[in-house]
Amino acid sequence: MNQPDKNSAKVDTFIWVGVSARGKRLQGELTGTSVALVKAQLRKQGITPSKVKRKPKPLFGLSSTQKITPKDIAVVTRQIATMLTAGVALVQALDMIASGAKNKSVSKLITHIADEVKAGQPLAKSLRSHPKYFDELYCDLVESGEQSGALDRIFDRVALYKEKAEALKSKIKKAMFYPIAVLSVALIVTSILLIFVVPQFEEIFTGFGAELPGFTLMVLGISEFMQEYWWLFLIGLGGSGYAYKEALQRSAAVRHFNDRMVLQIPAIGEILKKAAVARYARTLSTTFAAGVPLVNALESAAGASGNIIYKNAILDIKGEVSSGNQMNWAMRNSRIFPDMVVQMVAIGEESGALDSMLAKVASIYEQEVDDAVDGLSSLLEPMIMVILGVLVGGLIVAMYLPIFQLGTVI
Repeated sequence: MNQPDKNSAKVDTFIWVGVSARGKRLQGELTGTSVALVKAQLRKQGITPSKVKRKPKPLFGLSSTQKITPKDIAVVTRQIATMLTAGVALVQALDMIASGAKNKSVSKLITHIADEVKAGQPLAKSLRSHPKYFDELYCDLVESGEQSGALDRIFDRVALYKEKAEALKSKIKKAMFYPIAVLSVALIVTSILLIFVVPQFEEIFTGFGAELPGFTLMVLGISEFMQEYWWLFLIGLGGSGYAYKEALQRSAAVRHFNDRMVLQIPAIGEILKKAAVARYARTLSTTFAAGVPLVNALESAAGASGNIIYKNAILDIKGEVSSGNQMNWAMRNSRIFPDMVVQMVAIGEESGALDSMLAKVASIYEQEVDDAVDGLSSLLEPMIMVILGVLVGGLIVAMYLPIFQLGTVI
């Protein structure tokens, strides 16, 4: 496996001043790896540079540089695939994408890659020098495309894979957003009522001179605690969230526990299971169709599963396949894949069309995830109203119960 080039030149933004062929003074910005390279690029454009210097970094290290997101990489991949399919040369395609990118960080990245390709470096090797944006799976597929001379078809497959992956990720985020939104809204509304509204009733109750109902006393006690220690509540909530996040990053046992528990959450768990199956099938389909050996493809699929439970199961499947067992048999033994998926894989193995069968599995489960997310949103909309109704209604009952009792006594 090729390693990233640690000595690869850094792409910077340069400010330049020059004169056009007609003698007109021009100035602007251009990305490149060195002053000499920027000057050469300007001369190619018919501009005689008189001054080229690196753009100074913002004060205090603050930067307005846009981040490069996975969605940006998916868009770039699709653009490369489209241009290569249309017969545009790779270097020319990269130059066109770099010059047309609205995100300057993307432009810098593609310019750097284009410069390395122009210098004779294989595209896959250049991509490997940017592991933050191009993972091993991406680079391996591009490398196989370069070796087979079918880079256009490989990029088309990679583009489809990235687009499907981003769409699936978006659906999962949407599915997770609703429960968090419900809890957040309920927490905020309840806190506002306890801190600002309930104390107004407490002043009224002090003039009654009668014993208050237990439910009302409980609510008043919670209100007093929130008024006095709301800051402690916020610190505890934030601290717990931060501690759990750190534990997820540092402890494999915590990650395993977390991933196992989220799969048990009603409705959400089913969506995550279907998403994991969709990722598994889509990754295997893409890599296997590109000529990557099945064992290596399974390793890539394990990394793309998005859940440590599925990752470990897929790695076990990889071990079984390495030992000479059929993949469908290993999948059945894992007990985490639906029977339909196992049967379709078995048919694919027997017919020699495993990649196309896996692509069908991926499409089916991606659609199921889409439908499940839509169903979840429809289910949670009334649930939000119910939860808020119970909380707000409970507080109202607690506040008016003494008044009702007083009216009964009178």
